[in-house]
Amino acid sequence: MTNPAFAPRPQLWILRHGETEWSKSGQYTGLTDLPLTVEGEQQAVEARKVLDGVDFDMVLTSPLRRARRTAELAGFPDARHEPLAVEWNYGDYEGISSDLIRKDNPDYLIWTHGVPNGESLDEVAARADKIIGRILESGMDNVLIVAHGHFSRILTARWLELPPTEGRHFILGTAKVCTLGWDKKTPAIVRWGL
Repeated sequence: MTNPAFAPRPQLWILRHGETEWSKSGQYTGLTDLPLTVEGEQQAVEARKVLDGVDFDMVLTSPLRRARRTAELAGFPDARHEPLAVEWNYGDYEGISSDLIRKDNPDYLIWTHGVPNGESLDEVAARADKIIGRILESGMDNVLIVAHGHFSRILTARWLELPPTEGRHFILGTAKVCTLGWDKKTPAIVRWGL
């Protein structure tokens, strides 16, 4: 994943979608296409202030409604749909909270235990790697992607050339922004949780 011909670009900006009823209650929300709550819409409008003034060469969004609406309210109604940026397919755990899962399996962590009948962590990471590869080869300076909680955390780990399990360390709140870039030739977090 290292950028072979170093240049101080690109920077990958990530905006997590605003609050939904399930993100509010802690339920796994993968491919279920939920709308934003009123609070989530307000969060997306607030995120616009963080992104104002940045000249984005490309803006991508997950095709799921909560991400598309966040992109629109943050000032990017023409964001290009990126199917690879959908959230982790949680399979049988869709709509269930990790607290409920831990009642039967106290040691459960999605990062190590995965999800039954859904995507593996490596499959989600492979999607993230494809997006990163395209961005690194694009020659662009600033790319924004509007995506989802777990996917954004895995995307961050892969940008940093870490195993996808390390995404567990990068908590990003709803409608929060982070910027991934470079420290000399090393992939780095430039800003987090704005």
